[in-house]
Amino acid sequence: MSFRPGRDFLEFHNLSADAIFSIIDRACALAEDWLQGTMPQTLKGKRAGLIVDDTGWRNTAAFDLGIQAMGGTCVTVPINFNGREEIADLAGYLDNWFDLLIIRTKELSTLRALAADMRAPVINARTKFNHPCETLGDLAYVKSLRGQTAGLKIVGVAPDANILRSWVEASISLPIQVTQVYPDQWHVTDAALINPNFRASTDMDELLDADVVITDSWP
Repeated sequence: MSFRPGRDFLEFHNLSADAIFSIIDRACALAEDWLQGTMPQTLKGKRAGLIVDDTGWRNTAAFDLGIQAMGGTCVTVPINFNGREEIADLAGYLDNWFDLLIIRTKELSTLRALAADMRAPVINARTKFNHPCETLGDLAYVKSLRGQTAGLKIVGVAPDANILRSWVEASISLPIQVTQVYPDQWHVTDAALINPNFRASTDMDELLDADVVITDSWP
């Protein structure tokens, strides 16, 4: 198999703008359902595998809660992608058991390799390279406050790391402007991410007309 655009969510720009806007709208509706205790049972009969091969707990706990609240079964699978088992072999077992995989691991290349061998969709719950689900959640929150996300100016006071990279990925798909404000040596320079909706600067005045400001820890 090979990577399937629009099916796996490994990088933010795997999805089209229309797909992302649809997901954001759905997320806003589900947030209200969560508060009212009326979550739809959309995942009834579905089995999700949750693999946490890295640190952190917030996003993965939210996935677990959300899947169960929507009627699905979520199983934490204690896999380490340490090379002792071939990715293709792991994919065969996981495909037999699960309809969906949510994975947090260090290397984006590991997710790409697994997704290429899977029939079930694979969602990136964070790598050291990017964190697309967190950016998607942030956009849903902004939509709930402002009513729209198109046309936003996002300023990231952040180094070239997974948080900012996902916002730059988002600027490939979405009609938003992303500006990085940081010292030159930590600017995003990856040719695969550079696009007309992204630029890097050292000028803190960029914050003055920002719609959203994001930050991340110093390297």
